[in-house]
Amino acid sequence: MTSTTAEFGRTSKELTVAEIDGFRGTLISANHDDYDTARAVWNGAIDRRPHLIARCIGAADVVAAVRFARDRDLAIAIRGGGHNVAGTAVCDDGIVIDLSAMRGVRVDPADRTAWVQGGALWGDVDHETQAHGLATTGGIVSHTGVAGLTLGGGVGWLMRKHGLTVDNLLTVDVVTADGELLRASADEHPDLFWALRGGGGNFGVVTSFEFRLHSVGPTVLAGPILWDASDAGEVLRFYRDFIRDAPDELGTVVRFGTAPPLPVIPEDLHWRPVVMVGTCYAGPIEEGEQALRPLRSFLTPLLDLVGPKPYVGFQSALDSTVVHGWNYYWKSTHLPELRDDLIDVVAGHAFSSSSPRSYAAMFHLKGAVIRVAEGETAFGNRQASHAITLDAVWQPSEDFGDRDTAWTRGFFAALGRFREGVYVNFLAGDEDPDRVREAYGDSVYDRLVDVKTTYDPDNVFHHNQNIRPRLNVGVSGSAGAGGT
Repeated sequence: MTSTTAEFGRTSKELTVAEIDGFRGTLISANHDDYDTARAVWNGAIDRRPHLIARCIGAADVVAAVRFARDRDLAIAIRGGGHNVAGTAVCDDGIVIDLSAMRGVRVDPADRTAWVQGGALWGDVDHETQAHGLATTGGIVSHTGVAGLTLGGGVGWLMRKHGLTVDNLLTVDVVTADGELLRASADEHPDLFWALRGGGGNFGVVTSFEFRLHSVGPTVLAGPILWDASDAGEVLRFYRDFIRDAPDELGTVVRFGTAPPLPVIPEDLHWRPVVMVGTCYAGPIEEGEQALRPLRSFLTPLLDLVGPKPYVGFQSALDSTVVHGWNYYWKSTHLPELRDDLIDVVAGHAFSSSSPRSYAAMFHLKGAVIRVAEGETAFGNRQASHAITLDAVWQPSEDFGDRDTAWTRGFFAALGRFREGVYVNFLAGDEDPDRVREAYGDSVYDRLVDVKTTYDPDNVFHHNQNIRPRLNVGVSGSAGAGGT
């Protein structure tokens, strides 16, 4: 049923929870005391005003909210952790299906699996799994949402040893566009399960995930090594050769920017331009020390913080550098092996931002990531060597936004001839729709379109990095970003 304008106005502003059939959670509208807090997401540059925020407490609430929204032609945004840079966990007008109250994690240590609710954060997962010395590939910031990261693929410290997050996904419970709660796995609705492993928030609202776990920690050898920015070219050339033969247990992320003012970093290094190689060895500490020795002894690092650390603590080490409510603008691409000319471009552009909080980060892929065949999941471009993000970051009170957005775009343009696709979770909100196809490659994208047409032919879930169904006569969709 499509509501009239008058009915729509009452629905959006005055509805009570009892009027949404079957809904037991909290309904927040613009006159609610918590409205501004509830609509805020991680990226402070996003300022959207939904008509309703439906804070769900279980899968039945999600079913009720989807049916309610569909019956009234309300746009839907899905919120898990609210951590996506494009801010599509919130929409103007429409309804936000908010899973933030659904953060349960249940671990089966005997089977080495965990069931995780759709609103959980990676800190929730790590806290529970590490009680058993177990983990799965998750984000490198603990307040990242499980749902958004997983549905886009999932990169993290453990991916070279244990695969992407989607490579460890066993089962999902998902509410589809028609308001049905389905279980998808390799045996049940396998086409939908395939699409959910990389296809983002296009196919439904996932209320719970079952993950495979691995022996990790509780203590790992981890930490960053810092060199002066003037050494970036030399460091990258050495790093290129070093990682070529590095064991899969070693995960690395290279960060180009200033040394953040963290307690573990000496004050005289705070805000100094540096190239920082973050490391995490997912294996015996003695083996990790041997594997990292060449990198740690290259040139003379300004600081070496590698050492045994609790995995849970290391997973939250970067939290204070990507604070909720700061402003963020990203560009990103996958990259090939680090040729000399590519290194020159990266080293030449990485340190010319205006904000001391802006940075570039380069994730090394390979390892277990490329041992899963292209097309086995919906994650595209598995053969890429690196994923790089170019991240403009500034506080709302600062005026770096225009300058560092321009820096990000210029850096991205300079990388043009090296581009090899993109990780869908790193796409910004102003991307050309063709970049969504670029994230998957033609064959995977076309297959995703087929699944979208089957499960969401009217494009009900379009407030994301949208994959449009074939012959769609419903919502036209938008090319926003990927979900939760």
